[in-house]
Amino acid sequence: MNRFTCVTISVALAGCALHDPDSTAADPTGGDPATTAVTTSAIQHVFVIAMENHGTASIYGNTSSAPYINNTLLPMYGRATNFIDKLPNLASEPHYVWMEGGTNAFADHTFTTDNNPSSSNSTGSTAHLSTQITAAGSTWLSYQEGLNSTTGTCPIAGSGNYAPKHDPFIFFRDVSGNPPSKTNSFCTAHHKPLTALATDMTNNTVAAYNFITPNLCHDMHSNSCTGSSDPIKQGDTWLSQNVPAIITYVNAHQGALFIVWDEPEGSTGNIPLIVVGLHVKPNFTSTVQYTHGSIIKSVEQILALPTLATVASDNTFVDFFAAGFFP
Repeated sequence: MNRFTCVTISVALAGCALHDPDSTAADPTGGDPATTAVTTSAIQHVFVIAMENHGTASIYGNTSSAPYINNTLLPMYGRATNFIDKLPNLASEPHYVWMEGGTNAFADHTFTTDNNPSSSNSTGSTAHLSTQITAAGSTWLSYQEGLNSTTGTCPIAGSGNYAPKHDPFIFFRDVSGNPPSKTNSFCTAHHKPLTALATDMTNNTVAAYNFITPNLCHDMHSNSCTGSSDPIKQGDTWLSQNVPAIITYVNAHQGALFIVWDEPEGSTGNIPLIVVGLHVKPNFTSTVQYTHGSIIKSVEQILALPTLATVASDNTFVDFFAAGFFP
């Protein structure tokens, strides 16, 4: 079934444990009992790039460390100035889980650390975005930089500059298994090394929803990597090397790219968000309040999915787009 055909999909379907017979029952707080009518979307492919540990004050206007962002992306596309952190003082991992589930607190587990996925650091909830996408017959992929034989094809183990804490999907047992496994077949089918992205775009085999995580040298997280002592500049350089090809793809295939950070440096401050696409208002600043749940709700509307209860009150990214081009 084409994901844009007019149908009605119930949250009950999105909440079922579809992939792993060992997964536990759905989180009862995870979905809206109402149904959502699916209509044709102006956006057919979504890309998310997750960067690390910087607030708006460190990125916007910082032309010395982030020249590509400030001199190329911001004049052409949109930025948010009121993206708030709902998990101040918590580690990266809960923020990434929030990007997938709209919360870090589930009936069986609350994520507060940066520990790798395990039987005790995972959730059986099926109330999360990738399960909604699969239930609707659509597609999703996670492109992670630095995967190898140590990380596993379901990358639940850290290796080098790859950190599992920056891959939200593997903390859900209906994706990675119960307990999470480095060889889980469903998880493997939805994870690729970042090096595969260029070929997938050339062959038009990317998914409807694509989540991209640079490694610790390229996500602005670390200042100890070879070649630079400036983590923002390392990440900006990586974006300048990887984003142009994504822009070419989204312009040709009705796509959109959301570049987001997990948290600001301290316990306060707003988080940068850059929205890229053919019909994004140029040099646009949105003052609408967003959270990481806004990513989920925006993708749900684009792919005509039910709205998770955890993100029901969040704003979508409609403000960034010219009239008629979102979703």
